[in-house]
Amino acid sequence: MATRTDAPTRREQILKEAARLFAERGFHGVGVDEIGAAVGISGPGLYRHFAGKDAMLAELLVGISGRLLTGGKRRLAESGGGDPEALLDSLIEGHIDFALDDRPLITLHDRELDRLRDSDRKLVRQLQRQYVELWVEAVREVYPGLVEQPARAAVHAVFGLLNSTPHLGRSGGLPGREATAGLLHRMARGAFEAAQA
Repeated sequence: MATRTDAPTRREQILKEAARLFAERGFHGVGVDEIGAAVGISGPGLYRHFAGKDAMLAELLVGISGRLLTGGKRRLAESGGGDPEALLDSLIEGHIDFALDDRPLITLHDRELDRLRDSDRKLVRQLQRQYVELWVEAVREVYPGLVEQPARAAVHAVFGLLNSTPHLGRSGGLPGREATAGLLHRMARGAFEAAQA
């Protein structure tokens, strides 16, 4: 989801590899030595960057929820409230970018959210609620016939659809990023259209 073009920091490299390894083998199936080896440092060297695996997991899951919300708010600000259709399309595109580029984080969230400390889990949920509400408002601008609860249900359903990307590669691979993004976008808009019926 990042738009920067400079090289990732060591900390970002560690988080990326930790997300990949945790998604592949589970949080408890990966040791700090393996994460360190994946980025070319010793396992104990990771402690210069993180207090431990729990801190990595928290930063990954709180971090992605925060980035999604920040990105959604930025898209809202950029729209200036002028074109609700364009805003909704922009929100969908932003979430598709996340769903295609950060698939290990989706798997990690599904499997490991309950491993977070209560305070971190509550923060993730708070950020997610704010992100959902941003979408609900955008959807209701485009589809004024949708009252609040059905709009919220439709947003959650669309998130489920878009966040299914970790499973897409298991049945023969994705048809290419651009084609997959287009398909997901059409399906998301179709779901919102169907929710009006």
